[in-house]
Amino acid sequence: MNGQNYLTSPEIAETTIQTAVKKAKTPVINQLLLGILAGAFIAFASEGSNMAAFNLLAKPETYGLGKVLAGATFGTGLMLVLIAGGELFTGNTMMIAGVLDKKVKVKDMLKNWCFVYIGNFIGSVFIAYMINHSGQLSSGSNMLGAMTIKIAANKVGLSFSQAFILGILCNWLVCLAVWMAYGAKDITGKIFAIFFPIWLFITSGFEHSIANMYYIPAGIMAKSNGALAEAAAQLGVTAEKLGHLNWGSFITKNLIPVTLGNIVGGSLFVASIYWFVYIRTNKKQEVTVVSEEKTANECTNK
Repeated sequence: MNGQNYLTSPEIAETTIQTAVKKAKTPVINQLLLGILAGAFIAFASEGSNMAAFNLLAKPETYGLGKVLAGATFGTGLMLVLIAGGELFTGNTMMIAGVLDKKVKVKDMLKNWCFVYIGNFIGSVFIAYMINHSGQLSSGSNMLGAMTIKIAANKVGLSFSQAFILGILCNWLVCLAVWMAYGAKDITGKIFAIFFPIWLFITSGFEHSIANMYYIPAGIMAKSNGALAEAAAQLGVTAEKLGHLNWGSFITKNLIPVTLGNIVGGSLFVASIYWFVYIRTNKKQEVTVVSEEKTANECTNK
């Protein structure tokens, strides 16, 4: 390790592999429980970002500013996951580095993804249920609930390819946030490493599968409230869009393509590329050097 208060990129790559090994060895019950906590943490960030920005998001002239404010709030979710403790599916896509380095079995990685994903879903939907029954969505003369419905309706209105691509872009940034947080040796460094990439991903409007486990179920639940549905109509949510907002469209129109995109974004564009550059390439160079030294010694002995 270097003498500075952060790790170099090759050191982060090694840490990512070591972390993958630990995650693969975590008991299933712990994976599930930590997954529930992480889902709840991301849901807290999602509902908080909605609360912070719903008035700005409702107006075209302040929409961008609303996304900026929502992004500034959302990073708290990943901070809670990485610092307080939790297992987040999107970050765990980087476990592929351990698989590529032959220190983690594919079946163990997939098992982790499965139980953490289920836990994330339980935690996120639980918070969505709690928020809907708390009366909080009536804030701002029902406009918070209206915006919650509109956000959900827009998400299930994406095409498969749009959701997939937005999922790639999202988890590329999320995993870079995790990557840099691994490289920070103190909490302050981890907070800053997390804050800016997450701020960028929310401001950009990319799609995060676990966050959507709050955003869309919250909208589905909220639309059953007549007052909130009526307020959503004032924001341009038509009866047709409202009808398309359901559990089936949540899974097929958003969750599946976004999840697949998240896997590509984190496992390919972050973990795999950095493994190739900093681990595989270095090992090949080391093997080459050792081979050359061996050949030179043999020639000398002759």
